[in-house]
Amino acid sequence: MLLPTLLDIEASGFGRGSYPIEIGLARGDGSRCAFLIQPAEDWGHWDPKAELLHGISRARLMREGHPALEVARWLNGELAEIGIAYSDSWGYDNTWLSLLFDQAGMLPRFRLESLRRLLSEEQLTCWNETKQALIEEHGIRRHRAGDDAYLLQLTYVTSRQRCG
Repeated sequence: MLLPTLLDIEASGFGRGSYPIEIGLARGDGSRCAFLIQPAEDWGHWDPKAELLHGISRARLMREGHPALEVARWLNGELAEIGIAYSDSWGYDNTWLSLLFDQAGMLPRFRLESLRRLLSEEQLTCWNETKQALIEEHGIRRHRAGDDAYLLQLTYVTSRQRCG
């Protein structure tokens, strides 16, 4: 079974001035990957509370992050053929994705849609309970983009099986 591709983004904080710091994908074949993003020169916002959640320091991003252009090219390479990825936080993730592509001077060759578009009413009803059970069952580390994308994909599959 080919699964929907799920995308998750971790950020420097929420709201005005925040920017993407990590993008993760759970691919249709069940594999996953993630990239840290090196902040652009004019991306100065940093929320220590966000860092406490994801555990990624700005210094680490400067050392290990990839430039926006490289990450945007990678995303287009991964997603252009299927043309779509899904997110559970579409409002935030779409804004950060737009910022990334703007910084790279590129246009995305795919669209980001809300994961809710794929979910039945039954799935929505049992989503949070299913997700929490999977976190505990699989020992999934939260607030890292690759792991969160995988968790969304796993919750999607499990909620379809258990809840309809």
